[in-house]
Amino acid sequence: MMGAASRPSREPSVGRHGGHLAGNYGLLGLTALLFLIFALVLPDTFPTLTNITSILSNQSIPAILALGAMIPVVTAKFDLSIGYGLGLAHVLTMQLIVHNGWPWPVAALVVILGGALVGVANGMLVEFAQIDSFIATLGTGSVLYAITGWITHGARVIPGPDGLPASFTDIYDSKFLGLPVSATYVVVLAILLWLLLERLPLGRYLYVIGSNARAADLVGIPTRRYVIYAFVGSGMVSGFAGVLLAAQQQIGNPSVGLDYLLPAFVGALLGSTAIKPGRANALGTVVAVAILAIGLSGIGQLGAQFWVTPLFNGLTLIVAVGLAGYSARRRLRAGAAATRQSMSAGVTGGPASPPSSPEASGRTAVDAAPISPAGAQTPLLGAAPADHSHHSA
Repeated sequence: MMGAASRPSREPSVGRHGGHLAGNYGLLGLTALLFLIFALVLPDTFPTLTNITSILSNQSIPAILALGAMIPVVTAKFDLSIGYGLGLAHVLTMQLIVHNGWPWPVAALVVILGGALVGVANGMLVEFAQIDSFIATLGTGSVLYAITGWITHGARVIPGPDGLPASFTDIYDSKFLGLPVSATYVVVLAILLWLLLERLPLGRYLYVIGSNARAADLVGIPTRRYVIYAFVGSGMVSGFAGVLLAAQQQIGNPSVGLDYLLPAFVGALLGSTAIKPGRANALGTVVAVAILAIGLSGIGQLGAQFWVTPLFNGLTLIVAVGLAGYSARRRLRAGAAATRQSMSAGVTGGPASPPSSPEASGRTAVDAAPISPAGAQTPLLGAAPADHSHHSA
């Protein structure tokens, strides 16, 4: 009788497990399905090595920028300056190499460090001046765009008859294991961010700050410092993407960066619905960029008009925000159920011991807190609202 009685209890468990897999890997499955559909509709052009190589090459910079945009999202902040920063980094790299005669490694290093300084400025505006991240980074981006125009006088930066050094253009054009080397940068960056966010205390602190900055203060996490770190990471990634863009286009276009802003945030927000639903994460961002790349390539080969690309990006952003909200609500319900269960266990078996370290507190907060539909993580259940006026320095 016990076996018969226990059998129905396993069925909800199996259903929950299936729902968990669908929530975590549904977007990955949709990516494979979309590729299969286009492969069947366009069998002669889409599922070819040439097309796959083209997708990997063309979408590597948007993928890198999306990974950069994801870093502040982890802390419930947004860096809208990344598109403008990409444009400035791209133009400045060309300016230093073409007109100033700098060796390209030095120029690239200076540009990436400049991106870090922009991140410091963004972080200080958000944390010390207490300006909302949307407004602060949008203002910073406008300043960066003005600097780009001042450097170029509104004109393109064009190399001389000898062109750019071959060693510089090779950082984008060369191959690694038969595939574009730029795709390798995406993989390496995604792995580094995954290790940082999922396996190191720094990443856990960032997630806790995103879930509830006040709670992070109470457990001893210096929230201001780590938010600035997040913006520095975003700025450095944006600078690196700008260097790659210069190597790709081999010409300095002062307005090119704006085209990358929306796809970057589509990838970052849509990525929060995959692998780790309800949380911005590196692997989910890569999956999101992959589905965007496949979709754009497929509709392009079907003969879509030029305006279809921004339409596709805009609609996908709306869907991404909706899915992020759904994932947040699911994670919130799961967190509430876990809280009730732990409270019941505490009543029957004694109170649970408090976390012994900020890292342990961070793990609890991250596991319980989803992100909101806008991508920012919601406060912990029962925790005090975030209070930025008492952040640790």
